[in-house]
Amino acid sequence: MEFIEGGVTAAQGFIAGGIHCGIRKNKSKPDLAMIYSERMCTAAAVYTTNLVKGAPILVTRENIADGKAQAVICNSGNANTCNVDGEEKAQRMCEIAGEVLGIAPADVIVASTGVIGQTLPIEPIQDAAQALADSMTAGGSIHAATAIMTTDNCPKEAAVEVEIGGKKARIGGIAKGSGMIHPNMATMLSFVTTDCAISQPMLQKAMKAAADATFNMISIDGDTSTNDTFAALANGAAGNREIIEEGGDFAVFLEGLTAVSRKLAKQMARDGEGATKLLVCQAVGAEDEGMAKVVAKSVIHSTLFKAAMFGADANWGRVLCAIGYSGAKVDVDKIDVSFHSSKGQITVCQNGAGIEFSEELAKEILGEEEIQIQVNLHLGSAEAEAYGCDLTYDYVKINGDYRT
Repeated sequence: MEFIEGGVTAAQGFIAGGIHCGIRKNKSKPDLAMIYSERMCTAAAVYTTNLVKGAPILVTRENIADGKAQAVICNSGNANTCNVDGEEKAQRMCEIAGEVLGIAPADVIVASTGVIGQTLPIEPIQDAAQALADSMTAGGSIHAATAIMTTDNCPKEAAVEVEIGGKKARIGGIAKGSGMIHPNMATMLSFVTTDCAISQPMLQKAMKAAADATFNMISIDGDTSTNDTFAALANGAAGNREIIEEGGDFAVFLEGLTAVSRKLAKQMARDGEGATKLLVCQAVGAEDEGMAKVVAKSVIHSTLFKAAMFGADANWGRVLCAIGYSGAKVDVDKIDVSFHSSKGQITVCQNGAGIEFSEELAKEILGEEEIQIQVNLHLGSAEAEAYGCDLTYDYVKINGDYRT
């Protein structure tokens, strides 16, 4: 497996683009994205577990019930959630995309992100759709990635090339996410494309597995969004024998999809609203993977711990506190905790108790932009990673006036 450039257009047969259509008042920010495959695709998706779901999710779920899709249209600046005419507008977006692409509206995945509870104006989308379709290129991933951003500071892309059945296949994706991130299913918004030939049941299985290992392990602020969607299109252009069951080819595909998802997940965690640091908690020595996941995510989710990381304070007691209320049946007297960064590593807790360590070295280690927190439970061989960020003053500033 090799990481490559190209994002969501790295795979053969895909084009993408993004423009400003007028949903956002700021004309310098693109707000409408489109992704298109020259051939029909196998489609799969996972969605938010929030009971309040954006209208685009309801429409997309119906559209890809047959396991097929050929395009994605997504706007930013307005979530199209909790609106009386939400489903009508989401359906109309599919119709608009279908009209300019020459495909059926039912073959379009639709998504929206932004403010909840404000009516989505359809006219800007209608007026700009043809120009957007005309602007799409095989190098347009970055434009699509930029157009789906809300409070993100930077676009998020990733792609890999793998060998499946003697054929080179590519998997690429884009994502957005900076706040309201504590997913229980997949991610904020992420669209993945691949030229691998894979059946719908196996694509769905791979999506769920990749999401559980990566996007489900992010926590920025504890809020599960209403519009979270992780969708994939597979057009089969690589020419490999279709993956229809588990085995070596499926394992390679899953490895590639997980690698793309993990890279996007880490980019989102690093770009958390107001964040200055990426936090990666590695829980090792667990009895099983479930225990490791619970422990790692509880540490990353701790508001007190996130604040300590902002201040470069080696307050390891907050790590143990978070493990203690996680629900995992650990033996507190066996837990070791250490902090790692490009400046080195330092152990701060052994067997559930504090030890002597250099506060000066700890502060230097925690002053870096990426911090790893290793928790060794000494109960088994299972492990898991969770991704988050520090909690800063700017998070409150951003969300204090997000709507106005």
